[in-house]
Amino acid sequence: MAERPLCYSPGLVKIHMTKHAFLLLALCLQSPWAAAGVDWFKDEDGKTKWQHLANFSSATLIIILSITAIYLLIYSRRAHKANRELTTIKQELEQRVKERTATIDESNKKLTESNQLLESEVSQHVITSEQLRASESYIKDILTSMPLMLVGLNKEGQVTQWNRRVEELSGVSSEKALGKTLWEAYPTMTVVPEHIQQAIEQNKTIHLKQSLRSLSHFDITIYPLQGPEAGVVILVDDVSKQTTAENLLIHNDKMSFMGELASTMAHDINIPLQSILMDLKRFKNIMAATPALEQDGSDKSSQMDAIYKDMSDKGDQVSKIIHNLLTFARNRQAEKQMANIVDVMEHTVNLGKEVISISEGLMFKEVKLEWLIEDGLPQVPCYITELQQVFLSLFRHACIAMQGKLGSTGFEPTIKIILSESYDNLWVKIHHNGVGLTSDEQMRLFEPFFSNSTQAEDFDTGQHLSFSYYIITEQHQGHMAVTSDPELGSTFHMQLPINH
Repeated sequence: MAERPLCYSPGLVKIHMTKHAFLLLALCLQSPWAAAGVDWFKDEDGKTKWQHLANFSSATLIIILSITAIYLLIYSRRAHKANRELTTIKQELEQRVKERTATIDESNKKLTESNQLLESEVSQHVITSEQLRASESYIKDILTSMPLMLVGLNKEGQVTQWNRRVEELSGVSSEKALGKTLWEAYPTMTVVPEHIQQAIEQNKTIHLKQSLRSLSHFDITIYPLQGPEAGVVILVDDVSKQTTAENLLIHNDKMSFMGELASTMAHDINIPLQSILMDLKRFKNIMAATPALEQDGSDKSSQMDAIYKDMSDKGDQVSKIIHNLLTFARNRQAEKQMANIVDVMEHTVNLGKEVISISEGLMFKEVKLEWLIEDGLPQVPCYITELQQVFLSLFRHACIAMQGKLGSTGFEPTIKIILSESYDNLWVKIHHNGVGLTSDEQMRLFEPFFSNSTQAEDFDTGQHLSFSYYIITEQHQGHMAVTSDPELGSTFHMQLPINH
């Protein structure tokens, strides 16, 4: 809508002035003076002097019109002046309106641009936030789904990350673990605070290996974080299957030639041994057929009899060892046989009394045996010959350990054999009171042992039971472990499934 000009109209001013003049004339005519003036224009007879009245009226009207014209002129000049001022004001106002409109338009334009920029930034932030959330969720899924145990710690040792694998193995949920120290959340963790401090202070990765009674094997990696928040990440990889596979490969290689080796050695030893035994018998026959030797002195005869008896005993012992090697070298049955574990143990004990002896003089038959057998034990599926080899190895290990305590006051070499049933498993425990194992020896007891030495005294096979462990765990799908104290001795625990 167009604006009306802000000014005075000259015609409007004249109309107002004319109205005022006629109003003034009417007032004058109605006033007493006007009436008196009319009397002036009458003659003595009372007749009106119209000529004089007309002249007077014309003169009066002229005067009034002159006054009105003066007023009109004055008001016209004022109106023109007011119009000029109003025009100037209008122009100033229009200029201000234009300036303000331009300013407002510029502001609106800037505001629009700002809004557009803000909307663009907001949209970009939304996209970035979604990407960050997606990335965070993706990283969280990676950490949570890792097959490795992953634990994040700050510099105070408090848990900041606890993935699903740790929850499964520890039984502690991440909600309970977060904010606690590692050793409060998972007391059985073998990582100690010194390892954490070493990784942070030296700013280097630490690798550890852990073996739990040779049943589980773990590779532990501790590496420091490089960000502003000091801390470490612990990765625990369960390499039990890998280690078991490696050991299984080693044992399979050993098993592939052990029977042939044992058979060859047995035959190689048996040939000269039989010759020695035959020579001894011929020597005895010669002695019996020569009375002069008996008459020569009873002491010589007794000594020769003692030598003969000792040689015969040694020969018989070697013969039994060879028989045992030949028995083990035979191909085992394709399937396990049901056997009474008590009978297997008794047969092994009798065999051990004949074949186990320690070079320092301790014989297995001199060891005191204590039996603790639960009544009504069921038969178990097993490879009998291999179980006998396991028990013989444990008895030999016990004799070596008890040899170290011979001569101690009040020491009596003792082996306790415990047979029991529990939860569909047959438990065999063999305890000796000899020198126990240290923690390091316990960890290495069931690991494969190799030596490049060709000297017989360098082979300490009695202190390594990897083959026995292999027979129990792989061939019989059982479990084997050891508990030991250097002062009290050691106990070997074997678990054999009854219905496997």
